[in-house]
Amino acid sequence: MTSAQASASSVDQAWQIAGRTFHSRLLVGTGKYKDFTETGEAIQASGAEIVTFAVRRANIGQNADAPNLLDVVSPDRYTLLPNTAGCYNARDAVRTCQLARELLDGHSLVKLEVLGDESTLYPNVVETLKAARELIDDGFDVMVYTSDDPIVAAELESMGACAVMPLGSLIGSGHGILNPYNLSLIVENAKVPVLVDAGIGTASDAALAMEMGCAGVLMNSAIAHARQPVLMAQAMRKAIEAGREAFLAGRMPRKLQGEASSPNEGRIQA
Repeated sequence: MTSAQASASSVDQAWQIAGRTFHSRLLVGTGKYKDFTETGEAIQASGAEIVTFAVRRANIGQNADAPNLLDVVSPDRYTLLPNTAGCYNARDAVRTCQLARELLDGHSLVKLEVLGDESTLYPNVVETLKAARELIDDGFDVMVYTSDDPIVAAELESMGACAVMPLGSLIGSGHGILNPYNLSLIVENAKVPVLVDAGIGTASDAALAMEMGCAGVLMNSAIAHARQPVLMAQAMRKAIEAGREAFLAGRMPRKLQGEASSPNEGRIQA
C-alpha cells in the first residue's frame, strides 16, 4: 500500500447496513429537544445520515393537526430509522414496526428495542429475541438494541439481524461504556455492524467506542441534554471521526515501562 492509499483508507468512512451505504457513523435520535427547530439544527450539525425516532411518540403524519417530525427530518435527506421505544413485549414491538411500515410506504429498516422495566430501561432479551425473529421473517431489516451479552449478540446475528446494538450503559444515563471487555468480544466475533446504543455521555465515550472497532454509535440524550445541543452535536461528529481514524491507524502497544521518544544511539555525552 502506498502512502497515498494509506492516507485515503485512514479517512474512509463508508460502511453498509442492509445493503445501503453510509459515510457518517454517527446515528442520532430526535427526542428530548426543546422544539423541532433545535432538533433540526442539532441533527444537521451532527452530520448524521441515519435518524431514529420513536414511532409511538413522534408524529410523522398520523396526526394532521400536530407538528410533523418529517418537516425537519426529511426522508429525502435522511434515512429514517423507526424504533420501538416504549414497547415492553414482542407483540407491541412487532405491531409498532408494522405501523411504521404502513406510515412510511413500505419502509423496512427498523430499530428494535423491547424494554424490561420502566426504571432501568434495560432490554428484555427474551422478548427481544422473539420480536426479532417475527420481524425478520416478515421481511424487516432489523437493527437490535440488546444487552452486552456476546452470546445473545451472536444469536441475533445468526437469526438475521442486520446490526447488533449493545448498550454502553443504561439508556439516558450518560455513564459511557461500563463493560468494554464484553463489547470487545461482541465486536471481534460479529460479521454484521456493531453499534453502541445507549449510555453515551460525552465525546470521549463516542471516541472510545469507535477506537474499539464499533461500526458506529447511536445517541440522543448526550446531545439533546447538553447545555448547547448543537455544539455538542458538532463535538460528537468529530469524536466519531477521530475514534474511527484512531482504530484504523492502530494504537501503540501499552508497556509496563517508559520508553524515551529519542534514540540513545549517537547521544552527546556530557
